[in-house]
Parts: sequence; C-alpha cells; structure tokens
Amino acid sequence: MKVVLFCGGLGTRIREYSEKVPKPMIPVGSQPIMMHIMQYYSRYGHRDFILCLGYKANIIKEFFLNYKPQLFTDCVVSNHGEKVEFLDAMPADWSVSMIDTGIWRNIGERLMEVRAHLIHEEMFLANYSDGLSDVDLDDMIEKFRQSGKVACFLATRPPLTYHLVDMDGAGTVREFRSSNRSEMWINGGYFIMTPKIFDYMQPGEELVLEPFQRLIDDGQLMAYRYEGFWRSMDTLRDRQTLEDMVEKGQMPWSVERKGPGKLSQSLSEVSRA
Repeated sequence: MKVVLFCGGLGTRIREYSEKVPKPMIPVGSQPIMMHIMQYYSRYGHRDFILCLGYKANIIKEFFLNYKPQLFTDCVVSNHGEKVEFLDAMPADWSVSMIDTGIWRNIGERLMEVRAHLIHEEMFLANYSDGLSDVDLDDMIEKFRQSGKVACFLATRPPLTYHLVDMDGAGTVREFRSSNRSEMWINGGYFIMTPKIFDYMQPGEELVLEPFQRLIDDGQLMAYRYEGFWRSMDTLRDRQTLEDMVEKGQMPWSVERKGPGKLSQSLSEVSRA
C-alpha cells in the first residue's frame, strides 16, 4: 500500500530547527523523525513512499540520494573494518518517490499534486510526518475496510497537562478535572483513504476542512479511536520529550510486530573496497 508523507511545511512552531532543515528531517535520536515514521510503516509491509516536498526540498532529496546509513544506524564492524553490517538500515525494497509540491501549498493541495500516483489504488496511507505512534496499523486498516467509508484518521487524546474547568453561566464551578479524563479527541495525523477522496476536494482547499466536512455530511469519514502511545513534535519541548524517550530506550513506535505477521529486523551488509 502506498504511503503519502507530507514533508513540505515550514515548521514555524519549531523554528529553532526548521530554519536549517525541513521539519521531517529534525532528528529524534540518531535519525530524522521521518525515518522513524517510514520504518513504522515498513514493519507493516508498506514500503512504497511518496514524499510531498516543499520547504527545503533539496535537503530531503540529498538525504535519500546520498544515503549514508553509517551516520544514522547502529553497525557491527568486523575483520579489522573490512566488513560492516548496518542494523535497521533503509531496506533495499523501499521505493521513495520525491515530488516537489511547492512551498506555500497546504496539505490538501499537496495531496492533489500526487493524485496521479494514487488514483488506481484500492486505498492508500498518509501521514503529517511529525508524529509517532504504536497504533496497530493492520487493525486500523481492517476496521476501515469493513466500514466501507472514504477516509479514516487516527483519533487520539491530546497530551495536555491542563486542568479543565466545567462551570455554569454564573461562573459556579461544577467540576475540576485533569485533561486526561476529558472526552477530548484530536486528529493524530495518521490517515487511510480511498481515491474517492479526490471527489470531495476542490482546488486550494485544506484537506481536513472543506473536504472532510463534505465527507462528514455524507457519512463517509471514520475516526479510529486510540488511547495508546501517540506524540507529535510541534515544539522544541515535544522534541525534547521524544529525545528523552530515546535516551531511556522507551520507543514504543519502534517495537517489532508480534505474532504470525512479524517482520524481522532488517540487516544490510556492505563491504568496504
């Protein structure tokens, strides 16, 4: 199944890094957050990627055109350096299409720009490229397939630390509760769609505004509720949270699948000349 990754935004809320590199290339641990996301999809067997480029597109192109796993992955060196094994490097069967969709385009416009690559698919996956999760993608896809709807998104709890106040019109407080006990759900940025989505889109529209409202009106939008791990990287503080998790070895988004469909960790081997 093809995976569309939206990689062209300016990343203004994490400008400390995005002034130098596009947001998907901001490192989490030893590699860009985009690689963590691509490895997540790869573990489920989805290795045909379409990157919608924009801001600083050349940096992403250079990363893949001059891919150097020794800079981003663990490795095993033997025979006095003559043999190098790269652990969890980019598998050889990945297909990465890099499409320049413009700098000032919104998500809907970027998706329209790669329509020709998706129109004949039964369904496809899409991601904002700035959030990590351990959601069971197989289950999400199966639930979506059974629904018969046009589009689906991951609905998750916002990682808020606020206390919410329930009060009446006079200001009398009825309840004071932690945000994790609220019924707030947000769009987690993990999508599944069929090509029928393009029938609901018009030029210039943002994907989750007008097109999704039309889907809602037709009863064609599904939310997959998930209360497990999900974390976006919108701010420097978010990045530090993910960095802390990597340093502690707590990376639920990178855990290997279990059961009959498990994929073994890839091992790429090269020899030095």
